[in-house]
Amino acid sequence: MSTAYVGRYVGRFAPSPTGLLHAGSLVAALASWLDARAHGGRWLLRIEDVDLPRCVPGADRLILGQLAALGLLPDESPMWQSQRGAHYAQALARLEAEGWVYGCACSRKDIAAAIAAAGGALQRHGELVYPSTCRAGTQGRPLRAWRLRSTAGRADERPLLIAWHDRRLGAQAQDLTHAVGDFVLKRADGLWAYQLAVVVDDGEQGISHVVRGEDLADNTPRQIRLQQLLGYARPAYLHTPLVLGANGEKLSKQNGALPVELGDPLAALKQAALPLGLALQASSLPEALAEAVAAWPYRLPGPV
Repeated sequence: MSTAYVGRYVGRFAPSPTGLLHAGSLVAALASWLDARAHGGRWLLRIEDVDLPRCVPGADRLILGQLAALGLLPDESPMWQSQRGAHYAQALARLEAEGWVYGCACSRKDIAAAIAAAGGALQRHGELVYPSTCRAGTQGRPLRAWRLRSTAGRADERPLLIAWHDRRLGAQAQDLTHAVGDFVLKRADGLWAYQLAVVVDDGEQGISHVVRGEDLADNTPRQIRLQQLLGYARPAYLHTPLVLGANGEKLSKQNGALPVELGDPLAALKQAALPLGLALQASSLPEALAEAVAAWPYRLPGPV
């Protein structure tokens, strides 16, 4: 099913091929497709395979097959991040030339020790908040990463507050300096960080609306900061409800979520629609997709 592109809406779904789509990632895929179709926009697919050691061979093609079986077809050929290293390198070089990026020699152990010595909290959502140890230089130690300064300016140490609006969650704000710290854009092994890759790709693909799971909302301030520094327009954001397992935790590949069973695509589609507030009644896949588009609850007012 496709709707003619009549506005400036460009959306995308960007799965990581570390495994097949599970119930949670299918909800995110369906939501992004529905939002694009409900607004007469284009829907793109991007395979986020920058972390190649974690990717499962062939999973990308299987994911595309899962989406096709459900009628979720993109309007252009998919993009693979693993083929776009030159674009990320150009963005990093620009940020470094402008004084926003510096080399970091700290190991995770070093960071934990520095935080503990300063009497700070060690973890935030399982991550260490970087204490800016290497801003003044690495004293010749081997580099482990390239980091982006999280302060208000290159020579301005004031905290940087990022405020944004989510179409479902409402007003959001984060003190990027104290909540996250200077974050990684590239690792010493040559792997690009998700934050840089997604911003460059969204910017170059002209993504106007990002629809994804609520677990990724915390990444948004970092991405907004990179958009500001690289001169990209800020997309509109919608973070969808999470799908939880029987233990109350978010379904994910890391905690053993099983691939979606597609023996009955219509049943799988109806199940994925429920967390989005859609109880579909149609008796065929095309009818169910059309019903879901018509009933999409996050429709924007006015033209897009």
